[in-house]
Amino acid sequence: MTLIDKARKGIITPLLRKIAQEENIHPDDLLSLIAQGRVVIPYNKNHSPSLPAAVGTRMRTKVNVNLGTSRDYPDLKAELTKLKISLKHGADAVMDLSTGGDIRAIRKKLLIRAAVPLGTVPVYQASIEAISRRGSIVEMTEDDLFAVIESQAREGVDFMTVHCGLTLKAVERLRLQGRVADIVSRGGAFHLAWMVHHNRENPLYANFDRLLELARKYDFTLSLGDGLRPGSILDATDRPQIEELLTLGELVQRAREAGVQAMVEGPGHVPIDQVAMNIKLQKRLCQEAPFYVLGPLVTDIAPGYDHIVSAIGGAIAAAAGADFLCYVTPAEHLGLPTLEDVKEGLIASRIAAHAADLVKGIPGALEKDLAISRARKQLDWSQQQKLAIDPEKFSAIRKRRKSRTRACSMCGEFCAMKIVSQFLKSGKADDSCS
Repeated sequence: MTLIDKARKGIITPLLRKIAQEENIHPDDLLSLIAQGRVVIPYNKNHSPSLPAAVGTRMRTKVNVNLGTSRDYPDLKAELTKLKISLKHGADAVMDLSTGGDIRAIRKKLLIRAAVPLGTVPVYQASIEAISRRGSIVEMTEDDLFAVIESQAREGVDFMTVHCGLTLKAVERLRLQGRVADIVSRGGAFHLAWMVHHNRENPLYANFDRLLELARKYDFTLSLGDGLRPGSILDATDRPQIEELLTLGELVQRAREAGVQAMVEGPGHVPIDQVAMNIKLQKRLCQEAPFYVLGPLVTDIAPGYDHIVSAIGGAIAAAAGADFLCYVTPAEHLGLPTLEDVKEGLIASRIAAHAADLVKGIPGALEKDLAISRARKQLDWSQQQKLAIDPEKFSAIRKRRKSRTRACSMCGEFCAMKIVSQFLKSGKADDSCS
């Protein structure tokens, strides 16, 4: 039985009890949300991550970190270090997007060390192997693609991005639209090349039942990919994007009927005034399926700072109902991220997720702000550092700009909190503050 099957039969597993406790929700309520498909738990029994994550309605907003080699930088050691950094700084999930080196070996090493759910985009491996064996992406066969999916599921991959909604009809919409940036999804580009070359339907859409059989067999979660996500804010919420989303909504229903967990991936580059509307549209069309968003990035002008751009969009998106944020690093659009880029991107996304959880009323979120605010009022630097989202940076800045007083070096003896606390306590200000 899949996790959905068990939920529909009212079976509360140890996994569900653990997550219910972490999310401050009654196990029966969590069971109902999973049975409805409004919450997914990417958890392949062949991996069994020790830090499982629930994604969806009433859950804390989760953050994913993308890892993986490229052909220019096929360095497994660096990616393992990035994984270590991601786990240290609170990633809820990671994805291996490797396209360089021995990608099977890289994935297996990451799976061994990943205490959180691990995802992949199987068309990457299938396309790269087609190039190696036959000289071109378009020489990939349908069986090649499904063989990779089953192989990765057998290894223990917890969730897979599958671009099932990029159909021939959607490609025609793209032709007619005349986009600024066309397709920026790498997986989407691979599928489009194959479909146009062969003049055949997307194999993942045409053979969706075959995909569902594999998902049921290994109980991995489908992450229905957005191959037509906008790569420029000028392409946001256009006909190709919505055409794909309509298809994904239909596939969510089919997955639920088959007892398969499914979440939906979303844009992309979206201006601020369209972010919340995009989330509400997805939730409506996809029957409240968990929504996994890349960013969104709310402007295109900030290469080198796209982790900030993404955090702005991510906070708005999550506050409007998005459930899962894919981090964006300062290296987005420029190159493979460094170790520091990974940390900066993760922290930025975690800030966005927490800011949204305050709006959502997620249990425990407000208490974190209350605790650090009280410590700040008391000038308790040790407690503030303990409660900060990045204690290392907190400490580094404090050491870099030391103060001669108990307050920080910005205000020193003119610290507002120190002055007001003394005045309210004694009825008059301390002489040093006059």
